[in-house]
Amino acid sequence: MASYLTHEPQEEFLNAIRTGQQAFVEAVKTWVDAVKAVTPQMPPIQVPLADRLPAAEDVVASAYDFAEKLLASQRQFAGGPAAARQRQRQAGVGRGRPVRQPAKTSETRASPSCSA
Repeated sequence: MASYLTHEPQEEFLNAIRTGQQAFVEAVKTWVDAVKAVTPQMPPIQVPLADRLPAAEDVVASAYDFAEKLLASQRQFAGGPAAARQRQRQAGVGRGRPVRQPAKTSETRASPSCSA
């Protein structure tokens, strides 16, 4: 059951994302082909210092590299408190203590006129 709760919905979600991405790429290709067909040939535009700009692929790769490092850092951070609590459980810390009852408020106290 745990496998279904974690693995299968994730796979379904990723498959849906991939399908959407493929549809988007196909739509962009269709749009580019349509624009090429109706646009006259234009001479290349010379932008100053354009040769010094990073390629789009490099920018995307850099962004994903950063996201990967950030996610790894977050995973390590999130694992710290969980591991500490697991060590407490193994050591028996937190066992045998009385459970603290919430304090009664005026709404939870029985009213003298409402006795049964």
